[in-house]
Amino acid sequence: MTGTQLKQVESKRLYQHIADQIRSLIQSGGFAAGSRLPPERDLAQQLGVSRPSLREALIALEISGLVEIRQGSGVYVCRAADRQASAITGLGESPSELMQARAVLEGAVIVLATALTTPDSLTRLRDTLDAMRANVDEGRSPLAHDRAFHVCIAEMSGNSVLVRMVAELFDERHSPISARLSGHAETSQTWAAALAEHEAIYRALEERDPLAAQSAIRNHLKASGTRWIEGG
Repeated sequence: MTGTQLKQVESKRLYQHIADQIRSLIQSGGFAAGSRLPPERDLAQQLGVSRPSLREALIALEISGLVEIRQGSGVYVCRAADRQASAITGLGESPSELMQARAVLEGAVIVLATALTTPDSLTRLRDTLDAMRANVDEGRSPLAHDRAFHVCIAEMSGNSVLVRMVAELFDERHSPISARLSGHAETSQTWAAALAEHEAIYRALEERDPLAAQSAIRNHLKASGTRWIEGG
């Protein structure tokens, strides 16, 4: 072992395993270049996986140049697919698992925040909502204000570790797979829905109701995951 440096083995995420399986099928001729893959429902059933996990795998394959996702038409094998040989790695956390983790963490954080809510903290939260609404009305992405809203709630908990965790999970949206997914899913309508859910969270905090606040933020993150990952 002297002089030999071992590389850390990467633990593959589920979507990477699914993507590698589809890639192998493409390269072995199971799906011809230029052909359309089966509908998501059928392909998920054939592979024995959930549709969210399959969608993540297809996004990963699109990033690698193996397939092209055409909205309203389907997923097509790219002409150069037979020249792609590398496995799907380094694209980020599973978006569906990310949203589950956020729901667990932020659902607990907001209970603490509710107990420590002050008029000043509500004012800061209201300001982020107003800025988010202005962006939505102008047709611009309110992502920065979306982040500020969730981080502000974490700051209301008074726990700096929780603030950092909430911010880090939110920032995973900038990973290659999450960013590409956002490009497919985010519209002015989805942002308007997210804003309405933020308003419900704000009202629960304003009323100092921890159970209502927890329910509101978990419902928001579940709905966001559905819009973001499942396209619904």
